[in-house]
Amino acid sequence: MKKLLFPSLFIVFSLILVMVVWAFMPKYSGMITFFFFFLIFDGYLWLSVLRWSKNFTTGAKAFIAVLFWSPLIFLVSLIFYAFFVPYLKWSLPLRTYIQSCILILFLAEFFPILTLLLADLIRLIKFSWMFFTRKKAISLFALSRFKPLLQAGWGMGALFFTIMAAGMIFWQFDFTVRQQVIALNELPPAFEGLKIVQLSDIHLGSWGSEKQLQRAMNEINELNPDLIFFTGDMFNYSTADGKGFEEILKTLHAPLGIYAIMGNHDYGDYITWPSATAKKQNIEELKSYYKTLGWKLLLNSHDILKRGQDSIAVIGVENWGATRRFQRHGNIAEAQRGTETMAIQLLLSHDPSHWDSVVSKKYPQIDVTFAGHTHGGQVGIDCCNIHWSPITWVNRLWCGLYSNPGSKTPQYLYVNQGLGNIGYAGRVGILPEITLITLKRSLSPHNP
Repeated sequence: MKKLLFPSLFIVFSLILVMVVWAFMPKYSGMITFFFFFLIFDGYLWLSVLRWSKNFTTGAKAFIAVLFWSPLIFLVSLIFYAFFVPYLKWSLPLRTYIQSCILILFLAEFFPILTLLLADLIRLIKFSWMFFTRKKAISLFALSRFKPLLQAGWGMGALFFTIMAAGMIFWQFDFTVRQQVIALNELPPAFEGLKIVQLSDIHLGSWGSEKQLQRAMNEINELNPDLIFFTGDMFNYSTADGKGFEEILKTLHAPLGIYAIMGNHDYGDYITWPSATAKKQNIEELKSYYKTLGWKLLLNSHDILKRGQDSIAVIGVENWGATRRFQRHGNIAEAQRGTETMAIQLLLSHDPSHWDSVVSKKYPQIDVTFAGHTHGGQVGIDCCNIHWSPITWVNRLWCGLYSNPGSKTPQYLYVNQGLGNIGYAGRVGILPEITLITLKRSLSPHNP
């Protein structure tokens, strides 16, 4: 009976913890369900650690216990703290770095959990073989686990934690400028060589350094863009995330203007609000925030840019995601109304799945779509002609320039890797991106 006490209590505790987190952030319900099962396996891993350390001194056992359970202890402490100080009022370093440390500690435990399960599967197969061949009567738990496999799991976990910690320290603000030339045959002559800087997914709620944000703005201004596009997710949970960053963002300048759209995080859907009125007020504060910056927020609307006698259309839609987990407020037909005579139409749409599912199939007159949302996965490989991230399992169009092979006229999508981060305050392999796109009429040798 005593042997069942710890597992039973741990399951009940895990269920309560998950329900509390779910109440705070209902939008993450799928991830929270996964977290519940992860906690169960974490308890399973602890039983293995207990067995391994049974002959250690009391002090050593206590140290191991605190070390093992530190992520869960920190998480519970933060939840307890949230009952006294509302989550949205936490300091950014607390929200950004402590949460990230908890996340990577939990993820690091995935490797020893996986190898433990594999070791027990091998043990079960061995036991079954011995049982059915009747070679020897033996208990399943009397068989030892394959130690090299368990050691490999802990080693991979330690390596994973080290790499992810390095991503927070060294690469979180290692901005990279990607340059891309796009040829549009119908581009009006006055817009030949138009320089557009695209930013996306700043996520001010995870931005722990004003100095680094200013450095990013300085790098953008040094590119001397004619036009700046911001393709959504300025905030994490509420407009309050942007408090204190206004003066830095206002230093951006472009002669033809700075245009912005809303991303899935900008609607305030990832937390529980005290009332519908409070949530609505958050949207109004968002609109005021962009007015303060001097950026033009496009909400299923457009603007016409003119140079001399020539003009092009800049169209911006609200968020639209292919999966129902994300909002579907984007309305191209409404945003495009009045641009029918424009030879060139540039679209800002946060989620690249919108281009894949709708734009590329129904709106061939949209020449270039600018998107973000994916962050490039924040972790991946980008060297030696290898460009890969686990995000490819979720988003087919996740980074860089894509074209529509089914379109009679050239039609493009550019997906920016994002400047900020969410969840994990770091980058490994996939660096924060500033994109400089130059529009030309052709890519002939006479017009490179």
